[in-house]
Amino acid sequence: MRRFSKKSYAAVSDINMTPLLDLAWVLLVIFIITTTAMVQGIELKLPEATPHETEMESNTPTISVKKGGDIYMDEEKIKLGELEKLIRDLKAAKGGKLPLVLRGDSGVEYKHVVAVLDILQRIPVEELAIATKPINEP
Repeated sequence: MRRFSKKSYAAVSDINMTPLLDLAWVLLVIFIITTTAMVQGIELKLPEATPHETEMESNTPTISVKKGGDIYMDEEKIKLGELEKLIRDLKAAKGGKLPLVLRGDSGVEYKHVVAVLDILQRIPVEELAIATKPINEP
């Protein structure tokens, strides 16, 4: 009969990293998916128009005008007076060509959107897309 020493039955002191790495990958995928969904911007009820698609890059800066007249540059709330300097700086950083997307809530007073358009015309911004919802969408 063969005898075994107690050393061969000792507890393993190493940590198995495979389950931890699997968990890290799953969390990373969840983070990427939720972050992509959050990039859609400020929630607005866009006005309806006939469908006309314009190709814009996904990282195009967006100006949103909410129903109460609040103005957002991407996700950051800004004042109307700060908008011109901010867009001029962005345009200079991009080399003079700055495409923009203007999103206005369908219930916003027209004067707020006109004030933003006035600033964009003074800068000037040549590539401007105004976001709308197609008429046939519910």
